Amino acid sequence: MRLLLVGPPGAGKGTQAQFLAAHYSIPHISTGDIFRANLKAGTDLGNQAKAFMDRGELVPDSVTNEMIKDRLTHDDAANGFLLDGYPRNVAQAEVLRTFLVERDTPLQAALELSIAPDEIIKRLSSRRTCRACGASAAAGATSCSSCNETDLYQREDDKEEVVARRLEVYQEQTAPIIAFYRSEGLLITIPAVGTVAEITEHAIAALGQLS
Repeated sequence: MRLLLVGPPGAGKGTQAQFLAAHYSIPHISTGDIFRANLKAGTDLGNQAKAFMDRGELVPDSVTNEMIKDRLTHDDAANGFLLDGYPRNVAQAEVLRTFLVERDTPLQAALELSIAPDEIIKRLSSRRTCRACGASAAAGATSCSSCNETDLYQREDDKEEVVARRLEVYQEQTAPIIAFYRSEGLLITIPAVGTVAEITEHAIAALGQLS
């Protein structure tokens, strides 16, 4: 299975990516993880990215694209992959399409996790983070489920007005990508509501309809 996930902040992409990657026995490829791995290893691409970051500049698409392409050539991605956090714009999507088609391994699906903006704001603004270990705590929790510490706080990113702005940015940046994959006939949309297990079941059922 060769797929990617798209969805707004708070839709649960990271969680679903883990479950779906395990179900299909494919690697979960996150752009954040790739950046960290390249920076830590001091690769040429990592050093290029670091130079931009040290200047406070965005890492250009050309560097990000090469990191992704390099990762997709690893042996563990030979039978499929799940991309999370890439592509972020149509130009990246076009580069990815060309690369995969040239390798005769075209993308099979772009899975969109859909959720109403009001629900996202409610979900994220009620989330708390453990100051001790950094894990997220469910709304109403009084202690961390990971380390049992009780020092929970609200991150700046989770404040209601910040979440609303993040959603605006997401819509501006991602709407063209969703339109791109819809035009390619690859977009599959499922509601990101219910339990984690229910959402995973919906995703697997939808992906199971692929010919």
